Amino acid sequence: MRILIVDDSRTMRLVLRRMLSQLGETDVDEAEHGADALDKMVVKVPDLALVDWNMPTMGGLEFVKAVREERHYDKVRLMVVTSESSPRVVYDALKAGADEYAMKPITIEIMEDKMQLLGLT
Repeated sequence: MRILIVDDSRTMRLVLRRMLSQLGETDVDEAEHGADALDKMVVKVPDLALVDWNMPTMGGLEFVKAVREERHYDKVRLMVVTSESSPRVVYDALKAGADEYAMKPITIEIMEDKMQLLGLT
């Protein structure tokens, strides 16, 4: 499975990459913000994108909306992984087209459960 981590924090990208590796996922790419992620998706469409909410250049909400506007990306599963816990942010993410939502700090068990919910394991 191809996975794209979209997060402006290098540390968080490393943590998520290690977690995915422990789950047996090795085809993982990274992007620092939504615009960077969209550029990478033109070359290699992921099966799953793990998306932070607050990022420079293009944040998570804008990224989710942009992906959902493109029919070519209909099969891409989007999981927002953020420290934002406001019910409004969760609502906005899901309304925009996110498939799942996970709170930071995320554990490997939660990641595995969310991937199962998405039918990816």
